[in-house]
Amino acid sequence: MVLGRLFHRNAFEAQARSLYRIIVEQARRPEFYRRCGVPDTLDGRFELIALHTFLILHRLKADRPESADLAQALFDTLFLDMDQSLRELGAGDLGVGRRVKLMAQGLYGRIEVYQAGLRAPGAELEAALERNLYGTVQSEPGSLRAMAGYLRREAGALARLDLAGLMAGNLVFGAPPEAAGDA
Repeated sequence: MVLGRLFHRNAFEAQARSLYRIIVEQARRPEFYRRCGVPDTLDGRFELIALHTFLILHRLKADRPESADLAQALFDTLFLDMDQSLRELGAGDLGVGRRVKLMAQGLYGRIEVYQAGLRAPGAELEAALERNLYGTVQSEPGSLRAMAGYLRREAGALARLDLAGLMAGNLVFGAPPEAAGDA
């Protein structure tokens, strides 16, 4: 039974890697760092990867159970990359597992607060972004509003994308906000 699930999950491995590559490319866009004030640090880069991963997982959630295996494969791909990145940065074998576990818990927390923020009409999403995306720096005026607008816009665009298109990797994220005040 376990081997069957393992092999079934592997059927989505290539799709998950493709989606993860799109996530990382978007998270590396310099506009997020220069215009929106996201810290250009390991933490800031992880936060943008987590934010974009959330967007795809949030979309996949709408088509469960058909999308569950792809969502799990994407999650696994993300943390396999995090594990490898930590090792390349010199983290020892004993410390990597603990750090990856903390990162996974952090992603679960972000998923929860970003979902709640998208549902809430007020500033709940901005507060979640302040704690996470800008957690290590003081956010610039307007950057929270711009990033909250970006997150809402991208969630809406993904909601309109059919599951087959998403699973085929037909995903193009929109441009980051042009300026800190743009949404």
